[in-house]
Amino acid sequence: MKKEITLLVLLFFTLSLSANEKREQPSLNKLRQDTIQSPFLKKYSDSLTVLYHRHLGILDSINNDSVPERYIKLDPKYYRLFVPLTFYYSPVVDVFNPKEWKSFGIKENEYPVKELFPIDMSPFNETRKVNHIVNKALLTVYLSHPELVVNFEYNIDRQSIYNETETDNLRPRTSVVSLFKPEPMTTHAKKVHVTIQKPNFWYTGGNGSLQFTQNYISNNWYQGGESTNSALMNLQLNANYNDQQKIQFDNAFEAKMGFNTVSSDTVRQYRINTDLLRLSSKLGIKAASNWYYTISGEFNTQFFHNYKSNTSQLVSAFLNPANLILSIGMDYKLNRKNLTLSVFISPGAYNLRYVGNKSIDETQFGLKEGRSFLNDVGSKFQSNLKWTIIPSVVWESRLYYFTSYKKVETEWENTFNFVLNRYLSTKLFFHGRFDDGVNRKAGASYFQFKELLSFGINYAW
Repeated sequence: MKKEITLLVLLFFTLSLSANEKREQPSLNKLRQDTIQSPFLKKYSDSLTVLYHRHLGILDSINNDSVPERYIKLDPKYYRLFVPLTFYYSPVVDVFNPKEWKSFGIKENEYPVKELFPIDMSPFNETRKVNHIVNKALLTVYLSHPELVVNFEYNIDRQSIYNETETDNLRPRTSVVSLFKPEPMTTHAKKVHVTIQKPNFWYTGGNGSLQFTQNYISNNWYQGGESTNSALMNLQLNANYNDQQKIQFDNAFEAKMGFNTVSSDTVRQYRINTDLLRLSSKLGIKAASNWYYTISGEFNTQFFHNYKSNTSQLVSAFLNPANLILSIGMDYKLNRKNLTLSVFISPGAYNLRYVGNKSIDETQFGLKEGRSFLNDVGSKFQSNLKWTIIPSVVWESRLYYFTSYKKVETEWENTFNFVLNRYLSTKLFFHGRFDDGVNRKAGASYFQFKELLSFGINYAW
């Protein structure tokens, strides 16, 4: 009995909502007939279609082959299940159609609807089955959760599509005729200032770093050991010329200084572990693609005196040794976003080495005993690489090879810069060297290695 009363209330509520629309108020019987037999329910499937036909008409923008015209028989009302819940007329009207009771699971003798509403329900027999399924789902929600209803069909039907006030505001205020009026002519020309700036083909930059390492061990440490502190300073300056056509002129200045404390050295408190002063220049004229005819010059030495541990024996000093290398050959250059590469091949190279300090053993640098100069002519190969592996890891590498066809001198320098931020970084430096011109009788080895891991300040410009 409760279900029958609820259905009657819903039907009454549906008819009441229809009667409240802003138009002529018909009688109750006529309203029932109009509600069921009017073109509104015969032809249109829902309020959206009503708005389409009432206010929009058949628009050219959607009335084409890809968007067919919207009719009740061809357009199932699935969308009503996915929009905010609205109370539609059709679910209640359908359930009171005796011929449609079977689709709702209702027996004909349970609801004598014809005695209450003697209305011809035949127009609804043309509706597709899928629309009845949607109506049944909506009706179930109306009966079980009426509090979820947020809108009513007659409110949607009464809405206007266009805002006349806004449409009026969009009308152009300028007369079309005024757009074709000739502008007044004048014989006075305005002054135009043109600035021509000569291009600057010089590119300058550099980077500097100050790295530290520290290790403290107390005097009574059970395993023994020594406390050490070290510092490494590095400065690189570049001034390069590139006219973007034929000529490239590269200039570089590099200075490295490193110190460390060693308590086992009783003569001095600190020692030099890295010491380098290097100047290099390359002048290239483009040959083809990335290849350049190149003349190269390099000068390198060190800044400070360096001694053997626990002695006053001088190993090296400023300008002792001093090296000047001149060469001519071909240079291959590659410049990408994250990679810069230069490979220089020289079949003709000259190496001048000077050791003038008599306190230094010149034989450790390939010179004959008692000589101050060494002149070598041979071939040279050198590659410089800078690769930004990821934004926070940069690898810089320099590979140098020189041979006089009697001896070989090779150096391979690698610096891995782990950038923490713009100013802080951790650096891993590895330097390997091979020189078969040293004096083996003094205990020197052909292979030499140096490695340093440090943390500190880094800045590039």
